[in-house]
Amino acid sequence: MTDAQPNPNAKFKRRIFSGIQPSGNLTLGNYLGALRRFVEKQDEGIETIYCLVDLHAITVWQDPDALRHQTREAAAGFIAAGIDPERSILFNQSQVGGHAELAWLMNCVARMGWMNRMTQWKDKAGKNAEKASLGLFAYPSLMAADILLYHATEVPVGEDQKQHVELTRDIAAKFNHDYKVDFFPQPDSVIEGAATRVMSLRDGTKKMSKSDPSDASRINLTDSPDAIAKKIRKAVTDPEPLPETLEGLEGRAEARNLVNIYAALAGKTPAEVLGEYGGEGFGKFKPALADLAVSVMEPINAEMNRLMQDPAEIDRILGRGAEQADAIARPILEKTYEIMGMVRSR
Repeated sequence: MTDAQPNPNAKFKRRIFSGIQPSGNLTLGNYLGALRRFVEKQDEGIETIYCLVDLHAITVWQDPDALRHQTREAAAGFIAAGIDPERSILFNQSQVGGHAELAWLMNCVARMGWMNRMTQWKDKAGKNAEKASLGLFAYPSLMAADILLYHATEVPVGEDQKQHVELTRDIAAKFNHDYKVDFFPQPDSVIEGAATRVMSLRDGTKKMSKSDPSDASRINLTDSPDAIAKKIRKAVTDPEPLPETLEGLEGRAEARNLVNIYAALAGKTPAEVLGEYGGEGFGKFKPALADLAVSVMEPINAEMNRLMQDPAEIDRILGRGAEQADAIARPILEKTYEIMGMVRSR
């Protein structure tokens, strides 16, 4: 920020908030694009709050038993990836009532036109918008409430979620303007790393997704080493060898994706990977990538399996995290009610 553009968040404590839906297997994309960065943020002296957003999950129908299992499995994935409940707050969204309460208040600040412009609403509802839930339409307002409830100043997100953080900034600015206060910060998107957007192993133009019908399109954190190696060996590629420069990856989405994945797993730049493997065919590169992926993912998989043997311990961790989260959220929510003119007499 320059003197002409003062930091609007300077008065607020630096605090990170981010969440992932517990709607199925966490993938390599979740790990490289989110979880690993979450872990690194624990060492940067910033308060970190990580949430399993089960209220977002139910914007489309969820089997209750499956949702419970997926929430615990996602929590296990966070912990196995390195999230330390002693250093970060980890909880599931529905255990902190302030998320739903503030979402309603923000619904009354957000404008319909803003919601209509959300690309994910258009993508998810498509031609069946009339049959989609009201929650699916309004969930960007809930996402804004998730962030604002903690006065978060930084939100690690993928490119596809950046629009929602921009909406959060708009909602915060309108609230502050309408009520003539400087109460909510303007949270910043944090997008970093060589593989913040990991693509499908079957189609390099599509994001790796836990909702893709093809399990071969993704590497799940629950996959065995053999399954990981098999999926990488069968990943779609082209017949050309890897280029020696990044420019040579233009128009080669699948090749670029595998190079980016290798780079992220190895802690290198894509250019460094091409410096090592440029000119080589995928017959050599894929086995190297498979070995690297297994070496990183196998310990996470083993720890997840161990944690899932004790769901009561996972529930205890989530419950304690919810108490910690509520201790931060409740005063902010109460002040929001006060600013908006609600009588608070108990």
